[in-house]
Amino acid sequence: MLHITSLNDGLDIFKALGSDVRVEILNLLLENKNMSMNELASHLNITNGALTSHIKKLESCGLISTSNESAGHGNQKICSILLDKILIDLEKQQNNQNVYSTDIKVGHYSAYRIYPTCGLASDKALIGEVDDARYFDHPDRYNADILWFSKGFVEYNIPNFIPSLQKITQISISAELSSEAPGINSVWPSDIAFYLNDVRIGSWLSPGDFGDSRGLFNPDWWLPFWNQYGLLKLLVINQNGTFIDGLQISDVTIDSFHLDYRSSLRFRMSVDDDAEHIGGLTIFGKTFGNYGQDIKVDIHYAPMEESIIH
Repeated sequence: MLHITSLNDGLDIFKALGSDVRVEILNLLLENKNMSMNELASHLNITNGALTSHIKKLESCGLISTSNESAGHGNQKICSILLDKILIDLEKQQNNQNVYSTDIKVGHYSAYRIYPTCGLASDKALIGEVDDARYFDHPDRYNADILWFSKGFVEYNIPNFIPSLQKITQISISAELSSEAPGINSVWPSDIAFYLNDVRIGSWLSPGDFGDSRGLFNPDWWLPFWNQYGLLKLLVINQNGTFIDGLQISDVTIDSFHLDYRSSLRFRMSVDDDAEHIGGLTIFGKTFGNYGQDIKVDIHYAPMEESIIH
């Protein structure tokens, strides 16, 4: 997912989408997963030369990716969609200078309670044995860049280093997530709940555990019948409620927590015992999946009122 927070930042995207031909290219790639340049040119009834300029525009702004694939008569350029969603936020942003940003590695959880199927891995190797929950306590788990479990939770302590005498006005968390099926299954729904300081702030229904194509960042040793990639989700809790990718999922607001520079922040991702769809959770870090990132956190802050200070 691409999150555009200002119209100026999205200018290249908007220009790329300002062409019927380029929009049709995206529609074809969404329908067919990936296509060769020859296939696209044939469907669009244009020359390869004309197609090349359109492909370059879409690739330069990150909408698609291209790769060379050996064919019977030389190399063939293959095109595929790179983004699953674009979120355009037109609401006036808070002063971006008043934001503390941090990344949390997948294995840096502070508490957990999980059930098999489960496992962890770094970019180098599996950590312990698959489906043995004891290894979630292994010292090497701090190096984990992917973890998965069928039910339960992992909880992270979010570092809070905003300046003194400031209150927290918004927390944004982005992570690549999917369900956890035995093996892989693109139709494997799972209700993934989110908690802040033990308060349930909402949930998201993951559609599946995706394995139809290899994750872009997965290490070479990662097996093809294991979790390949997830969806990049943006969770935001602010003064208006809690949102996933811009859609409100609950009325829980940041103000109800009364958070400031002294507050501890415990963020939990959970597949609860009473969920309608108990389909597990996979969390992808920087060296797995399609997005090459850890769990990203932005904490927005503003000066505390004088009455609160005293």
